[in-house]
Amino acid sequence: MTNRTTQWKVLGIIAIAVTCVWLIWPPFATKDNEGKVVQKGKINLGLDLQGGMHIVLKVDTTGLSSDVKKDALDRATIIIRNRIDKLGVGEMSILRQGKEHIIIQLPGVTDRERALSIVSQAAHLEFRLVSDNVEDLKKAIDKQPVEGYEIKYMENGRAGREPLLVAKESPLGGDTIVKAKTDFSSRGFGEPYVSLTFNSKGAQVFADLTAANIGKRLAIVLDGKVVSAPVIRSAIPGGQAMIEGNFTVDEANDLSNILESGSLPAPVSVEEERTVGPLLGADSIRDGVRAAIIGTLLVIGFMIFYYRLAGLVANFALILNVLIILACLSLFKGTLTLPGIAGLILTIGMSVDANVLIYERIREELHLGKSLRAAIASGYHRALSAIIDSNLTTIVAAALIFKFGTGPIRGFAVTLTIGLLANLFTAVTCTRVIFELMCDQFDLSKLNFMHIFSKETHIDFIGKRHICYAASAILIIAGIVLFAMRGEKNFAVDFSGGTLQQYMFDKSVKIDDVRKVLKDIGYGNASIQQYGNPKEIIIRTQENISTKLSETFRKEMKDNAFQILRVESVGPAVGKNLRQNALLCLFLGLAGITIYVMFRFDIKYGIAGVIALIHDVFVAIGAMALTHRQFDLTIVAALLTIAGYSINDTVVIYDRIRENLRIVKKGSFSDIVNLSVNQMLGRTILTTGITMLAVVALLVWGGEVLNDFSFCIFVGFLTGVYSTVYIASPMVISWHRKRVVLKTK
Repeated sequence: MTNRTTQWKVLGIIAIAVTCVWLIWPPFATKDNEGKVVQKGKINLGLDLQGGMHIVLKVDTTGLSSDVKKDALDRATIIIRNRIDKLGVGEMSILRQGKEHIIIQLPGVTDRERALSIVSQAAHLEFRLVSDNVEDLKKAIDKQPVEGYEIKYMENGRAGREPLLVAKESPLGGDTIVKAKTDFSSRGFGEPYVSLTFNSKGAQVFADLTAANIGKRLAIVLDGKVVSAPVIRSAIPGGQAMIEGNFTVDEANDLSNILESGSLPAPVSVEEERTVGPLLGADSIRDGVRAAIIGTLLVIGFMIFYYRLAGLVANFALILNVLIILACLSLFKGTLTLPGIAGLILTIGMSVDANVLIYERIREELHLGKSLRAAIASGYHRALSAIIDSNLTTIVAAALIFKFGTGPIRGFAVTLTIGLLANLFTAVTCTRVIFELMCDQFDLSKLNFMHIFSKETHIDFIGKRHICYAASAILIIAGIVLFAMRGEKNFAVDFSGGTLQQYMFDKSVKIDDVRKVLKDIGYGNASIQQYGNPKEIIIRTQENISTKLSETFRKEMKDNAFQILRVESVGPAVGKNLRQNALLCLFLGLAGITIYVMFRFDIKYGIAGVIALIHDVFVAIGAMALTHRQFDLTIVAALLTIAGYSINDTVVIYDRIRENLRIVKKGSFSDIVNLSVNQMLGRTILTTGITMLAVVALLVWGGEVLNDFSFCIFVGFLTGVYSTVYIASPMVISWHRKRVVLKTK
């Protein structure tokens, strides 16, 4: 019969599972045929999945007085928020960063040119008189000084650019405007214009200005550009004015929005922009979900095939793990990003590691002749230390990714961390409760497992260590040389600065045709590559020419419509800063893992383990350089994941070495290490193989956007098995000529 404690545990697990489902249902928003949201989902999707814009603005306060400078960033944030509010963008995020930056997240917004104009336009409005002196106008055109005036040009439709001699001083500015709205002219076809209402002071100035200058033109200057210059027909009392300029309705609405929100207190510049079009977002969701489903099914299928009934128990824990991750994202308003889906897939693969450790321990206990109940209790007890160590070392890497990463990469760290913490509960507690239930309620007395090796192996891994050291050194040096030869070509826009523009055309395009278009606008040396299929191209330039390039494509390729899938633009200073942060992140990640391993084992073991994971990271870097793949923030996350997973495998073997040093009384230290590696060989192959099922699913079905990430993980995990067996384990022998017992914490 089932005891009461087990009953309560089972009820608690069921309650957790039901709560998780309640928290996440429905997980994603549903839309109608017109793309409008019918029902909101419980899980927020990142911009890389649903489309939208990520913008980093720098507010230049160098020209402001100390008093104005204090709250300039706050004022700019409020003004930009007010402007965006009127666009009707839901779930927007506008945050200050440091002393001079504003980070803007605009989910669902894909009209990048309009959005950039709204958030970055200073909106400094002036009303200036226009001189009708023809001679002075000619002098100004010839760049001769005219006292108190300057030459400006106004776009005048088909008439082209009209030169105007405009007064330098402005008696009236935009700070007196209290209301701005879009109206429509009663003449012609009802063209839109912007109607302005001044405060009492502005109304009086405007009335006096128009009364004293009847018959003259009044230039309306916005951010130094003349948008219209009407003739003053009569005095205009009442504080009303209008701006005409051949606007479209959207342009008039945006202008009225900007003017009413007020001008920014200081100039702003776009230091970083990432735009993901809805088509790419939809493709990313489809590919990510497909890879997650396939990876999950592969892992679930293998666990059932290999561990039979115990595999079903492990699969329950795996599914509960995924539910907990999604429920936490929903509960704490987290965001699921494309790298987050990658983190979810890796969690699926890595969550079975704890189950494999436990099951292999149970197998060993059963071989000693223990009953199933006793073997289960002993297996869980003996595997606990390795499970905790292996999970926490990966969490260290994930925490540092979150601390120093940016944007979607932090989503990867959050997902992975939640998954690993949940794994400590699902794999250790939940599965044991299920086994206890089956033993008590159904008299379970036997578990059938398959075997990778029918007998215990006695391979001399240690004896081959010097050959492996030499081979690894050659491989790493070759990778470093290749990386150095490629130079800046190794780095994507994230780290080198510049702009990446990805287009999807309706018909196939030739690179030569695209090159010709770029030559016409002075960028013939730009990097062009076809991406995914002949209809997609990626163009990399140092300057952001997205607007100009799109206009040229529309003009030169009229019969081949296109969509902007994404734009990534990073200023050189930002790129340098991101590269420095990435290196710091890698360094701290390795240092954190080293310190943890030293604390749990011994300083020499920590150094040996870290040398092995550095080996894995460098091999992955060399493979990236060899295949001409570029490094960005996503790859940094991949390298840290490799480091965490590599040390995870190593820690498990170190844990077995520590145990064998206590119980094995005969043999040298080399014999102990060799014995430990052989004992854990089946587990090493199993866990890596199962995890690789998820990684391969990500590599094959995860889509182009995550291909570099999954390739890097794939290489790193493969070399991780090799380094654990042939680098990390043998290396400790070089520092242990005597049988020294490791610390037991």
